[in-house]
Amino acid sequence: MTAQPLLADAKSFSARDYRLQSGVVMPEITIGYATLGMLAPDRGNAVLITHGNTSGPQMIDPGGSTGEGSWNGLVGPGKAVDTNRYFAICPNMLGSSYGSTNAASIDPATGKPYGPRFPDITVSDIVGTQRLLLDHLGIDKLVAIVGPSYGGFQAFQWAVNYPDAMKGVAAVVTSPRLPPERSDANVARLLGSLSKDAKWNGGDYYDRGGVVESMTQIRIATLKTYGIETRLQATMSDPGEIEAAIRDEASRWAEGFDANSLIILAKALRGFDVTAQFGQIKSKVLFVLSRTDKLFPPDIAPGVMQGLKAAGVDADYFLLDSELGHSASGLDAHKWAPRLKHFMDGL
Repeated sequence: MTAQPLLADAKSFSARDYRLQSGVVMPEITIGYATLGMLAPDRGNAVLITHGNTSGPQMIDPGGSTGEGSWNGLVGPGKAVDTNRYFAICPNMLGSSYGSTNAASIDPATGKPYGPRFPDITVSDIVGTQRLLLDHLGIDKLVAIVGPSYGGFQAFQWAVNYPDAMKGVAAVVTSPRLPPERSDANVARLLGSLSKDAKWNGGDYYDRGGVVESMTQIRIATLKTYGIETRLQATMSDPGEIEAAIRDEASRWAEGFDANSLIILAKALRGFDVTAQFGQIKSKVLFVLSRTDKLFPPDIAPGVMQGLKAAGVDADYFLLDSELGHSASGLDAHKWAPRLKHFMDGL
């Protein structure tokens, strides 16, 4: 069997009759994904890159960019996830907007977009579709799963759902649990903002031109939470110029991301907590936080690390010293890439 060629373009995988944790069966699902590198003849060199809430497979694209910070400084030839050695796979989450079945997809039962009727999913449902994708590719065991933010949720979920499926897990600017009040607040905040839009129509806005302005405003707030102002202040000094740049980046994202996808992925985090299942983890774990991250501040590290160690997990912690907040894992990749490379080499 020969090695697979370099694939820089987007691919997709489809499966039928996918049963969600809720018991609902989706007649068909499609998962978009991107790969970099070559799959070894024994299929033993694959690394799964799990993306953040509002990004997708473009996270690993050599020219890609995301609000969370592109990972093209970490994944590629000679980089921490060295695609001269590893076959990197970045699947788009079920329910997301970059190639996978989501609310804008046609519901086979009605012939119309799912819209707000898209079934409730969980993080386990999302990683379950990734397991199907790997089965499709003939990949039984991964070298590692590496991901930031929502991608870190997925990495932790993988580690407890499929403990024999990987040698290592690197969970970055993230947490193994999201307090219920925080996930509920996220859903309420999004619905509160979107429902004020005259085009919202209960989530059935597909024939009304979408809710781009509302999505732009949501994105501006998100980017500021991620630390975009600190990033832009390195090259801009005028406050008006900075605001214009933030709006430009936000509006470009809002044109391509479905509002219902935000709701779907926010709802999927309700009840997310794998801490009670730490004892199932068999892989090595690298937990990375950013010093200035407002979403997952460093003060959560002691509790997470104590829990992992108490469960017998071979876990290590690294604090990324960056001013770039939640975006640091990509934008300040050089500050932690050596630590990731050391982790990868140790697997």
